[in-house]
Amino acid sequence: MTMTKGANVAVPAPAVRVELGWRSGPGVPDADASALLLVAGKVRSDADFVFYNQPVHASGAVRHEGKSTAEGSVTDTLLVDLARVEPAIERIVLAASADGGTFGRVPGLYIRVVDAAAGTELARFDSADATVETAFVLGELYRRQGAWKFRAVGQGYDSGLAGLATDYGISVDEPQAAAAPVAPQAPAAPAAPAAPPSPPVSTQPAPISPPPAPPSPPPAPAPVRLTKVTLTKSAPTVSLAKQGGTSGTLRVNLNWEVRKQFSGWGSKRGRATALHRDLDLDLCALFELADGRKGVVQALGNAFGALDRPPYIHLDGDDRSGSVATGENLSVNLDHKDAFRRILVFVTIYEGARSFADLHATVTLQPGSGAPVDFSLDECTVPSTVCALALITNDGGDLTVQREARYLVPERGVSPQRTVDRAYGWGMNWSPGRK
Repeated sequence: MTMTKGANVAVPAPAVRVELGWRSGPGVPDADASALLLVAGKVRSDADFVFYNQPVHASGAVRHEGKSTAEGSVTDTLLVDLARVEPAIERIVLAASADGGTFGRVPGLYIRVVDAAAGTELARFDSADATVETAFVLGELYRRQGAWKFRAVGQGYDSGLAGLATDYGISVDEPQAAAAPVAPQAPAAPAAPAAPPSPPVSTQPAPISPPPAPPSPPPAPAPVRLTKVTLTKSAPTVSLAKQGGTSGTLRVNLNWEVRKQFSGWGSKRGRATALHRDLDLDLCALFELADGRKGVVQALGNAFGALDRPPYIHLDGDDRSGSVATGENLSVNLDHKDAFRRILVFVTIYEGARSFADLHATVTLQPGSGAPVDFSLDECTVPSTVCALALITNDGGDLTVQREARYLVPERGVSPQRTVDRAYGWGMNWSPGRK
């Protein structure tokens, strides 16, 4: 159902997927979806802001699921479980922010609401009048007489995500300009010491001691950080400690474009018919612990690891869809960071393609707190079936993430795992494995 600005429609589904979409292309800025949960027009605290650096609301009702790319279009998705939204929440503002330009340069911008269970579209609003805006409230979910409705809004901001968030009561951590240096003053000439005055004779009673000062209030929570981290050739490393990711769980997500690939020809009633097979990528990690133990976490051979015991790395399953809502997910227990010497995150093509080129595969490293670190595998220009993505090393108790982006081409008869082992000198013994 396509809507005009200001129109509203009932949302009968108990849970919905909210998709922000646009057409990609040269010079098109990236965009990010976010949600603000409001009471009387404002958030109750910064925890009511769901976006790329804070992807899950404490209630579990709203989750930022991330981006997917297909056929020249990009979609950033929020999952809203309306049945779990706290009764105090009156509205959920659905917003978008541009990264690297204005929305006037983002073609085909739209928002749509989809029944999460049935997959049917419940509402859609296409924004066609953007110019200099860098943030947009595209729509909102709101309660009316005990039921949920969606309204198309289309209100723009030229102050970016920070301006939009601040308008709804979010405290934003923005870089502060350094204070201007103060010019040094010439030292004053020393004055001759004065004779000490005679102590006065008091004729008044001693003063009463003041009451004790009240206890200091608890420190205010840290403001929300809007910065994003993208590792490049010119800036290839980032410290997790400096990003605030010193404990909790580091989550690594792999997703790719769901597609079919041509693999041959068959015949049906005298007509040529294309045969297809599914694309299957695998997220993997080589690890070396501080005590010298080495190993691999991967779906091949059911080596899924564990989070509460060595190697403190766990792969949640073998995904075949590539969906941004699921994909493959690797978790690293940062509460045991001292147990790690190094971790190499890499991706292999199990079947369905001979190269990462044009697969639109992306990997996101998300610490428990701090900014996510994004990688794209679209840079591949060789027939590579294994990509060494990121090397995480323990540097005096701080874990440092280094961008690798090495597309390796295995020799004939050599597995992708053995190929990446040789490139990084892991020194493990390998045997054939199956899923």
